[in-house]
Amino acid sequence: MQISDAESVVMDVLWKRSPLSADEVVAALSGQREWQEATVKTLLNRLLKKGAIDAGKDGRRYLYVPVLQRQAWVQGQSESLLDRLFGGRVAPLVAHFSEQRKLSRKDIADLRKLLEELDDDGR
Repeated sequence: MQISDAESVVMDVLWKRSPLSADEVVAALSGQREWQEATVKTLLNRLLKKGAIDAGKDGRRYLYVPVLQRQAWVQGQSESLLDRLFGGRVAPLVAHFSEQRKLSRKDIADLRKLLEELDDDGR
């Protein structure tokens, strides 16, 4: 499922805590974004149409809950990035960050540990 960057901000609010009303989503975003209430409601409606969230009636308001799970979205985003930029391979991604000096010593140590664990698992 494709969701825009703006929609992912709204999803992040719902992934952290739900169900929430539109007003509660607006309030949660007020410190992060300078979006008007109408903008947030538009984003909620887009997410509803895409099936990323669901809404249930609670008196005179709707409460929104995520249908799309964060882990599934992150996996899709990660695979899309790898496919588009690195031919679906992880090694060129790591090499890119290494060449750009974006890997800290801790990152390198974590990668070594991960590789050792993968090696131990026989992958």
